[in-house]
Amino acid sequence: MTRGDDENISIASTPAGATAEISGLEIPTACLTPCVVVAKRNADITVTINKEGYEPQIIPLTKEIPGTGAAGFAGNLLAGGLIGMGVDAATGAAQDHKPNPVHRDPAAAWAGTAARAGAATPRQPPPQS
Repeated sequence: MTRGDDENISIASTPAGATAEISGLEIPTACLTPCVVVAKRNADITVTINKEGYEPQIIPLTKEIPGTGAAGFAGNLLAGGLIGMGVDAATGAAQDHKPNPVHRDPAAAWAGTAARAGAATPRQPPPQS
């Protein structure tokens, strides 16, 4: 095994201070953004970001094999042989979660919900004749 089976996942939002609920961890976790959680690389992770006055946003994370994961996986042939490759495949050590960092899109996700919550929204100038 050339990479660990744990990964840091960074979570942020604009504005900061939203609650991020992370499911798929061994122990379900919540934190205030910005924050970092440690997850198993093979875990099926979903992040739900909530902030008072806004609709929650649910962000499912995917698992991908990045270049470093593929190189480490292939490096097992030299360092750990087929056993190392089997361990990496079973633990997900060759995978990374995406997106990472997880970020709540301020323009698309918050804008409409802020208006419904009574927040001020910028006025558009009248069309030019």
